[in-house]
Parts: sequence; structure tokens; C-alpha cells
Amino acid sequence: MRAVSSEKTTPPVLVFWIAAGWIGFCLFPWYMLEDGLWSFGWLFDGYPFDEDYAPALFLVGQGEKLWLAPLLIPLALPLLVLRRPKSDPAYARILILSGALGIVWIIAQGFGIGIRGFTYDWLTALFGELDDRQYGMGYGAMICATAFLFLFTQGIAARGAINGDVFVVSAIGGVIAIVTAFVFFPIARMLFAAFITEDGAYSIAVFFSKFFDDRLWGLGCLSGTRCGAAWNSLFLAILVGFITTVLGLAFALVVTRSGFRHKRALRALTVLPIITPPFVIGLALILLFGLSGTVSEAVAEAFGIQPTRWLYGLPGVLIAQTLAFTPIAFLVLIGVVEGVSPSMEEAAQTLRANKWQTFRTVSLPLMRPGLANAFLLGFIESMADFGNPLVLGGNFDVLSTEIFFAIVGAQYDQGRAAVLAMVLLFFTLSAFYAQRMWLGKKSYTTVTGKGDAGVHPVMPRGLSIPVHCVVISWALFTVIVYGMIVYGSLVELWGVNNTLTFKHYVTAFSIGMTEHGLHWSGAAWDSFWTTIMIAAIAAPLTAAVGLVTAYLLTRQSFAGKNAFEFGTMLSFAIPGTVIGVSYILAFNVPPIEITGTGIILVISFIFRNMPVGVRAGIASMSQLDRSLDESSLTLGANSWQTFRKVILPLLRPAILAALVYSFVRAMTAISAVIFLVSAEYDMATSYIIGRVENNDYGLAIAYSTTLIFVMLAAVGLLQLLVGRVRIGRRMHHATERPA
Repeated sequence: MRAVSSEKTTPPVLVFWIAAGWIGFCLFPWYMLEDGLWSFGWLFDGYPFDEDYAPALFLVGQGEKLWLAPLLIPLALPLLVLRRPKSDPAYARILILSGALGIVWIIAQGFGIGIRGFTYDWLTALFGELDDRQYGMGYGAMICATAFLFLFTQGIAARGAINGDVFVVSAIGGVIAIVTAFVFFPIARMLFAAFITEDGAYSIAVFFSKFFDDRLWGLGCLSGTRCGAAWNSLFLAILVGFITTVLGLAFALVVTRSGFRHKRALRALTVLPIITPPFVIGLALILLFGLSGTVSEAVAEAFGIQPTRWLYGLPGVLIAQTLAFTPIAFLVLIGVVEGVSPSMEEAAQTLRANKWQTFRTVSLPLMRPGLANAFLLGFIESMADFGNPLVLGGNFDVLSTEIFFAIVGAQYDQGRAAVLAMVLLFFTLSAFYAQRMWLGKKSYTTVTGKGDAGVHPVMPRGLSIPVHCVVISWALFTVIVYGMIVYGSLVELWGVNNTLTFKHYVTAFSIGMTEHGLHWSGAAWDSFWTTIMIAAIAAPLTAAVGLVTAYLLTRQSFAGKNAFEFGTMLSFAIPGTVIGVSYILAFNVPPIEITGTGIILVISFIFRNMPVGVRAGIASMSQLDRSLDESSLTLGANSWQTFRKVILPLLRPAILAALVYSFVRAMTAISAVIFLVSAEYDMATSYIIGRVENNDYGLAIAYSTTLIFVMLAAVGLLQLLVGRVRIGRRMHHATERPA
């Protein structure tokens, strides 16, 4: 009797989502509020009868927006499964039908009815002219759609999908839904422009004429002129991916496998470039190596050589991108290098292998997932970057800048921008599959459920010396570059009047006292606090989505897994300029009408930066033995408890990488942000760009310098909060033993 009673008990999570659907339909405003999602003034301004704030139930009851009435059917259907056993075939069928009907109807009415009534002529012919319009979806629609989605996934789980695991099926469904809505949908809107003619029709001929343009595929550089942007981007991305991976590994080895005394300073230096607005590094390099740069003039005086413009083009962009993207490789590789089990290395030495043989045949092969992911991220970052090529590119055209000028330049050719984006996507996809082929199906597991009391061996001396030389040289170069940035913020007029002054900081960040209290009178405060708020909201959400996705990709098998992984990387492969424009095209009109709000900034940051959390999580999780999961499940834990209590604590380096990267990128992003900011939500980088356009370089550099120090403090705080993973129980002595 107890077993039957238990089977007929309705799962609490099902009750929750049934209740959520009814609450969204009956109690919350169905449409987007004019004052924004975070405004709650509607509670005291005519709610619930005012049409602007009314829930769907009240709108239907008043005879308004009658296209919402059919949603009552899928809302009522799940009530039929209450107290019904899961083993009943009708249980799963009803939930699947309810969820599918609800989602399909919300999408159909969302796209079928626009600002001017029906979107399609056949709907107008069928139902006649519509007197009312569709508004952007609000609280009620969002809650209701979410409830339908998870009712659908519970029905799929009840049918036995992925062993009936509700958490895993719901996680897959949730990630697919948000990636479809905020990655595939806006990019599809953008890419359709590649086939649109001037009169608004679709034509394949127009696409091919733009695709085979000589400016894209030309090989003139072989005969002394210029190559097309596609070849330039590919060559640059391969170089940047390789160099950043090597440098990232070198930094990771020095930090984890040596007795280097200044490891904390080294960690801070590796993080510096990613907490800097990209164009600032370019300006600092110009101050050093430009025609009137400090180094250029010193070399000209010492050797009597005429300064040249060598910096503008491939060399300058390569240096700037290497500075900017090496930290990404380091953040990915540090967790992988720390995650190699010390006992395996000690076992190799016990079998009389020397330190170099151990490193080459044991340690390095086990780092292959991290190396492959670091290269892939460097490659994609180089492809998508447009700030550095914009400042230093000169005549070296790359895809990202070509897309930028196609969109914001005088030509305003969305079709050409879409074609260029498709080429960039092809290169990224090729790199993705090349990485998969290189890794193959080998196992890289080093962390099992057994205790490991070992200690990572130090690097062999033959490797340690060149690695230390490279790392120290690059660290000194980074210090010089950042010294120039700080210096530029303290001079009267950069490059003209070098009198030291604090006036730029005072103008940007002055604080005064009035009769009403503290007054943030500096010109930069509004954009500063907005940026902090947006970044603080986006960072944990980015890390959560990225790590859950990584868990699904490494621990679960399901149909369409490769397409699922590609979808999570898609937003990272597209330049921020295209993301910005595609978001404007997709979300400036119903059903998701969020342009000009803070929400669109948060969403763009989540899906732009999510792939770093995914790749870092995959690299770290590939080293965790599945027996850990199996042991937890055997002891009665479900998948959610296993993920939260077993997997996550071992993923601290990946969590830190995702949090750090998403926070600082939200603080320093410019390419997508420049299209999405509004008067109410102005971001720091768009404000800085505005100062640069007005030739106010001092204030721009001062603001950038302030951001660097703020983010350094934030990174240190995140390091303390997240902590680090410790596999071995013994610690290294400070001194390095000879090889």
C-alpha cells in the first residue's frame, strides 16, 4: 500500500510549474511595462484592470486581446495528472501535450500579431482587420512560457528519456530554449539579410555575388598587394591561437610547477589584459612603437634609423591580440594543469622515468583537452575581435572590421555584413571540428574517487629555464604597456603636453557634499554604476548557464549533442558588432521587445561570454572520473544533488574562469554594447568611446585605468570567494629541487 501511495503522490516540482503557469496568466502583467521590467509602480497604478498592466485573465475577461484565451486549455490540462501515477501512459502524454500546445500558441500569437495588427496578409484575409496591436511580452508571458517548457520536459522525462532524469531533461530543454531564443533567432534574422535584394525580395544570386567578392578571397598579397579579409583573419587567428596557448601554458607551469616566488604578481599580470578595454592596449602600443612612440624615437636616435609604420598591420594586431587573449588561455589551462593527478606523475618517476620524460609522456598528453580548448578560444577571440584591428589594422583588413564598416559605414550593407559573418562562422566551425578530431575519443581522466596524497613535480630544468625566460620577458613587457596606460591618464594632453595632473580623474569621479548628502558629481559616475550593476547580474548567470551546459556535454548522451554544443559556441564565433545589430533587428519589435532596456545588455553578455564557461567546464570535467557520479547516484542522490555536491566543488578553477571572464568582459565589452546602450543604460566603454571621439583622451584613459583597478579588486574577491581545488594533500616547499 505504501508503494502505491508513494507512486500516486504528485511530484512537488510538477505542482510548482502548474502553479507558476496559472500565476503568470492570472496575476502578473502579460505585456512589457513601459517603465521596464524592474519597475513595480504598476502595483499602485490601476492594476489589475488597467490595460497596460493587466494580467492575461483580466484582459480576456474585459474582451481585450482575445487571442490569449486559448492558453486556458494547456493551462488546465496538467490538472488532469494530479494524483495520477507516473507509470500511467496518459501522465506523460498529457504533460507533453500541455507544454507543446502552450509554447506553440505563445510563439504563434507572438509572431502572428505585430505592431500594426496581423503580421501576414492571409491572417488578415481570414480574420479581418485587427483593431489592437501586440506589445512585447512581460512578466506574465515569461512565467507562463517557462512553465509550459518545464511541463513539456517533465513529460519527456516521464516517457523514459535519459533514464527518466527530470533534472537532466529539464536542463537540456532549458538550455536549448534560451540558446534558440537569444542566439539562433537573432542571428537567423541577421543572416537572412544576406539573401535580400534592394526591393526586399530574396535572391541566391545576390548572396553569391557578395560571397565571391575579391575583397574577401583575393590573394593579392602573394604578388605584393593585399589579401582578402578572409585569408587575413584566418592567418591571424591561427597565429594568435598558437601563441596564446603556448604562453598560457608557460604561465600555468610557472605558477603550478615551479618554486617561483612571485606567483601572486604573475597571476595578477596575466589577468590585467582582459580587464582592459581593447582599444586602450592599442593606444599604449602606439605610444610605445608608433611613429612618435617612445621606443621608436629612442631606436631612431641610437641607430640613426628613420621610424616606420611597421606597427600598423599584422604585427601590431598580433601583439595586441596576444596581450589581450593570453590570459584566456591561462585561465583555461591553470585548472587543467592543477587537475593532473600527482600520483600518475609520481608513478612514472617510480618506474625510473626522469622529469622530462614524465612531463612529455604523462603530464603533457593529459593536458590535451585544455590545450585544445585554449587554442580554440584564442582562435575564436581573434576572429571576433574588432577593437584591436580597428586601432592598429591599417591596411590589414579582417572580417570583424569589414563587418563593422558594412553596418555602421556609409554603405550600410546588411547583406555584405551577413555574408562576412557566415564566412567567419565557417572558419570557427572548422576550428571546432579540427579540435574534436585532434582530441579523438581518448580518455583524459586523472581524478577519481580515490584520495590522492601526491605532489605535482617541478618542471625539468631543461624546460624550466626557457619557460621562465619567456614568462618573465612577457611579464615585463606587460608591465611597460600598463605603465604607459597609467602615465597617459596623468598627463595634461597625451603626446603633446606631458605635465602631470589629476584633473582627468577629478572630472570623471569627483564627489561632493550638498544639503541633501553625498553627491556623485563626476561625469562618469552614471555609466560606472550602471556597468557594475549589469556586470554583477550577468556574471553569475553566465557561469551558471555555461557550467550546466558543460555538465550536459561531458556527462550525458542525447540526440543532437553535437548541434547542441555548436549552438552554445555560436554567439562567441560571431563578432560583437553583428550580435549588437542582430539583437536590434530581433528585439526591437514584439514579441520580445527589450531594446533600450538593461535586460538586453544582460542577455547579450550572458550569451556572448557563456562559451568560456562551457569550454573551461568541459576541460576540467573531462578529468573527473564518471565513477564519482555513479557512486553518488548509487548512494541515493539524484542528478541535481550529484551535480551540486560532487561535481561543482571539484570545478572551482572552471567556476573562477567563468566568473572572472564574464564579469570583466561585461565591464570592457564595446562591439555589441555600442549598439545596445541607451540614455538610461549607458555603459562605461560606450562613454569612453564618446570621450575618444571628442578627442578627450586624458579622461578616456583615466576612466579606463580606474576600471582596471576596480576589476583587479573584483577578481581578487572572486578568487577568495571561489577558492581553489586541491587534489594532493602535501604542499611544495618554496625552493625548487634540481632535475
